Order: sequence, then C-alpha cells, then structure tokens
Amino acid sequence: MSESHKPIFGFRRNRREPDEWDKTIVSFQSPYRLKDLCLDQSQVQAGDTTRVSRQEFKIRLAHDDERRKSASVLIEKMYGWRGYGASGVRRDPNRITLVAHQEDKVAGTVTLGLDSPAGLVVDELYRTEVDQLRARGRRVAELTKLAVDESTASKSVLAALFHIAFIYAYHIHKYTDFVIEVNPRHVLFYKRMLGYEQLGPERMCPRVGAPAVLLHIEMAYIDRKVAELGGVLPPPPGEKSLYPHGFSKADELGIARRLQGG
Repeated sequence: MSESHKPIFGFRRNRREPDEWDKTIVSFQSPYRLKDLCLDQSQVQAGDTTRVSRQEFKIRLAHDDERRKSASVLIEKMYGWRGYGASGVRRDPNRITLVAHQEDKVAGTVTLGLDSPAGLVVDELYRTEVDQLRARGRRVAELTKLAVDESTASKSVLAALFHIAFIYAYHIHKYTDFVIEVNPRHVLFYKRMLGYEQLGPERMCPRVGAPAVLLHIEMAYIDRKVAELGGVLPPPPGEKSLYPHGFSKADELGIARRLQGG
C-alpha cells in the first residue's frame, strides 16, 4: 500500500464517528497539487506539479440532498467560471456521485452513470457510437460532471475519484466500458493520463454550450494498468499517467469487498 493512500480499514475504523465511517469510502493523504484540469492542456507542461504539505482527503458518496448540493455548487462554480452551462447533481438510481472532501471543503466530484433503459447522457450526441458498443454486448458506463477545485485538488484526488468510480462500475456492477465527453482541449490529457481513445468526432454540446469529443476505454485495460502501476510511488521513470497515484490492486480489491459487503 502506498504511503499516500490509506484506506480506512482496521483500527482506524474505531476512531470514526458511525455516520462518517458508513459514508466515507476511503481516506488518504496527498502531497501534490494538480494544475487546473480545465486549463488548455497545450499550455501545461507534462508532470508540472507543485509540492505542498500533506493533506488528508476523504472520498464520500453524495448520498443525501446536502452532499448533492455541495457537489452541485462546485460543478456550477468551475463550469460557470469558464462560461459553460452546468446543471446540478440530482437523485437518480442509475447514477453514483462521488465527492472528495478536505475537512469540510469539497475538493472534487464526479458522477458515474450506469447504462439502463433510460440510456446515458452521452446518447444525446453520440447514440450511434454507444449503440455500436451495446451491439457488441458491452456494458457501458459514463463519467459526467467532473469538477476539481484548483486550490486544493491533487493528482491523488483526481486518481482516487476515477479509481472509486471504476471500482463501482467494474467490481460492483460488472460493467465493461467507460465513455466520457470532454472538451477537445482535454483529449490529450485523458489519452496520456488514463489511456482513453477517441470514439466520436467533435460536436457541439448544447448542455454546456461548448464543443465535445467522445472518448472510450475498456475497463479491462484499467484493470491491467492498476495491477501494473497502482500505488507505485514514486512512479517509474518516464511514467506520466495517473495510475501510480491511484490505489494498489490489493487496496482496490479490499475497497471493493467492503463496498459489496455494505
């Protein structure tokens, strides 16, 4: 288990209030601050991070109206600041919203959407492309409403949000593929940092009033990368992806077992 990621197993459980233990998925520390994900990535040097003091973060479910509201506030703040439209997080049985907290402050959020008869958000622009995956028997999940607070968010926070979403989709619900709509400026980031590939062409997204590109990744690929690199800090020479900043495979399976049990 890497020094920066400490899932709350064993004796630490006894030091938590019951409600906090029930709703906190994982607690970890991060020594790095991540450059704003929504900046033009062509202007950001690869691996450009700033050393800061270690800070503790917790990943929690937005399980009630208060936490959904706090996630919505961050989404509206970060999207609105760039002139994008954004709707808040709403209760939906096919969506799981994760929130990263630093003490009482929301540092980041992402929503996992599971395919169902109601479809996915990306169907609005990319129904043909997603239907091709469905026709092959793939079970497709999507990531939406990603927002990180540039003042506190780190590589470890972003990696943890993605990793917990992966655990829910792959281990708990048995989905096989992720899709995500991103601004064209961020395509290189997702390809380099996570291994996504482009699935759909650039189109104008009316929901946010900005262009979008559809990216795709097989969860089996993520599974292999976690086994190879998860929690390996410092990363191997030349390794620029987010995978070393996520959890080890042993920690991932431990988190999955606890979520399945609870």
